[in-house]
Amino acid sequence: MRIATRSRRLAESSTLAVAARAKALAAEGRPVIAFAAGEPDFDTPAPIRAAAIEGLHRGLTRYAPTAGTPEARHAVAAKLARENGIACDPAGVTITVGAKHAIYLAVQCLVEPGDEVILPTPAWVSYAPIVELAGGTVVEVPSSAASAWQIDPAAIEAAITPRTSLLLLNSPCNPTGATTPPRRLRELAAMLSAHPQVTILSDEIYEKLVYPEIDPDAAFLSIGSCPEVAERTITVNGLSKAYAMTGWRIGYAAACGAGAEAIREMVKLQGQMTNGIPTFTMPAICEALLHRAAEVEAMRRAFAARALRVTELLGTIDRLRLAPPSGAFYAFPSIDGCLGRVTRGGRRIGGATDFAEALLDEALVAVVPGDGFGRGGEGCIRLSFACSDAEIEEGLGRLRGFVESLA
Repeated sequence: MRIATRSRRLAESSTLAVAARAKALAAEGRPVIAFAAGEPDFDTPAPIRAAAIEGLHRGLTRYAPTAGTPEARHAVAAKLARENGIACDPAGVTITVGAKHAIYLAVQCLVEPGDEVILPTPAWVSYAPIVELAGGTVVEVPSSAASAWQIDPAAIEAAITPRTSLLLLNSPCNPTGATTPPRRLRELAAMLSAHPQVTILSDEIYEKLVYPEIDPDAAFLSIGSCPEVAERTITVNGLSKAYAMTGWRIGYAAACGAGAEAIREMVKLQGQMTNGIPTFTMPAICEALLHRAAEVEAMRRAFAARALRVTELLGTIDRLRLAPPSGAFYAFPSIDGCLGRVTRGGRRIGGATDFAEALLDEALVAVVPGDGFGRGGEGCIRLSFACSDAEIEEGLGRLRGFVESLA
């Protein structure tokens, strides 16, 4: 059987690969602490689950419209207007199979072969492969822990060429946990007003998870609310992270004004791929977006407390350096102080992958090596603190013992 080149060239997601190996070890009865997957450990709030169950009882078991029911699209549009300052018509909204599906659709509809896509890095592992599948070229603009992983509008402008068609943004950021300040996003929007060929794809899946408890200046802003770029921004979000609904696979994309043309094209492609998500989940979307702010805030506070504790514990490990996370649920410490050293098992730490593999084999702690997140991520590891307090204490205790044992 001949396998297509585009598939053979794809690398496996490093985050999913680590999570799978950790689960395999756990299935063997090994006491693994997994800091790998970006999945909240909370249950979906009961009223959201009840809305889906009621939808089943009401007979919502037939095909939904490809872009979602009118009620669900209205709920998304109302949420964006109320919370994000994005004046979006429901016709400019599509409900997708998770936020990843929305990003894939958008890139396929916006990027021609040979186009350049600017990607601030470190960045989520799936962005680059999605761009490459569309025939685009990824242009990385790296940041560093020294700058608290903040994007630099001047560096982004320097990367723009006549072939640039898209800028991919993600704040709060996976993997760094950095939240781009509203002031910097407004500077970026003002700069992009001089580059009308550049469309913005803003992945805002972690928008509810921002921690002023760690950084008093941390706040969220949708760049699509900036008038200079409002009609050439596609805003992507979903219910997975903030509402603890990862397995539901509910995402959405939205654009306002002339930008809604891109949404219409995405719906056409969606109709050839998946059609709509399950119809009985549509009432759950409305319930979540319109009525469940209190539950989201309770989970945010819990994540903020964990972020503080992770920052405190990592700060006691001399060979690691950390820019404290102000959003999402990831810490991204540098392991530069461990490079060139040897583990008790005799393994030399030449990079982040060596470190992560040895840590899992010798201490049964799963983290994701930073190499897969692009330039700037080399020499770092990602730890997800979307896990219990007990796992954080035990896992970071093992991490400290592992690091201090390096010779």
